[in-house]
Amino acid sequence: TLFADPRVGGTIWLATRGSAPSAAVPIRAVLELFTSQGCSSCPPADALLREFAEDPTILTLSLPVDYWDYLGWKDTFASPRNTERQRAYAKARGDGAIYTPQVVVNGTLHVNGAQKAEIKNAIDLTSNNVATPRVPIHFWQENNTLNIVIDGTEPGRVVTEATVWFGLVQPEGKVTIEKGENAGNTLTYTNIVRELTPIGLWKGQSLLIQIPRAAVIQASTQRSVVLIQEGKAGPIIGAAWANLW
Repeated sequence: TLFADPRVGGTIWLATRGSAPSAAVPIRAVLELFTSQGCSSCPPADALLREFAEDPTILTLSLPVDYWDYLGWKDTFASPRNTERQRAYAKARGDGAIYTPQVVVNGTLHVNGAQKAEIKNAIDLTSNNVATPRVPIHFWQENNTLNIVIDGTEPGRVVTEATVWFGLVQPEGKVTIEKGENAGNTLTYTNIVRELTPIGLWKGQSLLIQIPRAAVIQASTQRSVVLIQEGKAGPIIGAAWANLW
């Protein structure tokens, strides 16, 4: 379990550039797929997410939910935290739309996760209509510490307080489904979120977050991600992979 308080296991303070951090690959879209091993409509969406993951400017995340477990198969990757995140999005949008497969694009629009054209259209809409520029994220490693620098804004820019999320991600997982709607199928999942924890607040000022290596790399996850999100379920204004080791 990652630390819930940013001061436990790491510290946060205004960044000073003592050493030059490296910029992450610019991300134009974040796709969060809410999926389930117990959902017969989900495998095409899981496959489509793998396709989008090949684009280095699109950050894809698979967030398996647990509310279909009663159908006869308990999802081996599902987390109630993923279900809570999906519900938080529905509440923030005000539409109450909670279903699988659902893709949330850049924290704003939601579409059917199996519809490629709809996803591409949502990417174009949210990427072009972001009212403020993407917040740059930089990384560097020192000893056994991952340093994350979030840039400050230009003077005069109005900033909405944003949550900094740190996630542990399993690049791939294959599961043979024995019961339920997908019984007999072996399904492949991409960029499975195993933990997603708020580690700080960005208020428009330059920010340095330090995280121990042990929290970044674990045997099953191998990747980590940083998201900057207005509120806790609003537009995502910054995102980057942070797998440096």
